[in-house]
Amino acid sequence: MTEHKKNKAIRTAAIIALSGNALLAVLKIIAGVVAGSGALLSDGIDSSADVLIGVITLAVVKVISKPADMEHPWGHGRAETVTTAFLSFMLFFMGAQLVIGTITKLFAKEPAAVPSSVAIIVALISIVGKSLLAWCQYFYGKRANSAMTKANGKNMASDVLLSLGVLVGIVISTLTGSAYADIIIGGLIGLWIIKTAVGIFLEANLELMDGNASTEPYHMIADAVNAVEGASNPHRARMRRIAGFWDIDLDIDVDPGCTVSEAHKIASMVEAEIKSRLDDVYDIMIHIEPMGEDGDETFGLTESMMRRK
Repeated sequence: MTEHKKNKAIRTAAIIALSGNALLAVLKIIAGVVAGSGALLSDGIDSSADVLIGVITLAVVKVISKPADMEHPWGHGRAETVTTAFLSFMLFFMGAQLVIGTITKLFAKEPAAVPSSVAIIVALISIVGKSLLAWCQYFYGKRANSAMTKANGKNMASDVLLSLGVLVGIVISTLTGSAYADIIIGGLIGLWIIKTAVGIFLEANLELMDGNASTEPYHMIADAVNAVEGASNPHRARMRRIAGFWDIDLDIDVDPGCTVSEAHKIASMVEAEIKSRLDDVYDIMIHIEPMGEDGDETFGLTESMMRRK
């Protein structure tokens, strides 16, 4: 997928998420106040955070679509990763506030009122709406290979479970005549949001640190080099993600008797072979070395390291 199509897919997903979450947030907050459901109100606040996420995502799309410049020769794609990390912090503190609110209510002197049946109807609407929104975000996130959109989809999938929990809490409170179940569910929602935030941050941090969760891409590079006649010993290999695209640095060995033109042709063939095996390659930098004259490896991975599982 081209960068233009990627940005278009991210923008479309953000608009859908923004519109859907805005409608659900307003509905749940109003119903939470009217019906007296702390869990539904917490769910509405969580949806409000999703609205903010949608607004930020739309702003980020404009940034990452800018071409490379003197200050950002690799482009502006990392803005997506930085924003994803920021969103994780925002979700974390929002979840923490819900947990604190729950503790306060549990130790309040006056008992809370039992939620009305209106809360049950709105919780059911939320479950259906969030399910559709989560599917949409996953669809566009996978299509654009966008960590930010996938993270948003993961958050909305969690919201489906949260809404189910809200529904259970409201039903139990209604049947027992006690609001404690509703209050506790609201606190559990906060804990779930915190858990989701930590997971999103760890994924974003891995990319910011130029790390990779899987060794499979390195296996592909090693196989690609060995598949090209005249190329051998892939080493000093480094791979990093920039907004879902691969930036690759690699050294290979060639016959010392090769001309510059022949060595360049081999390197071009290696590059083409890598791109045929690995999707979404942003750039590949291949350094040619005479066979048997490798220097000390101070960074990157050797072929033996690339083969480890």
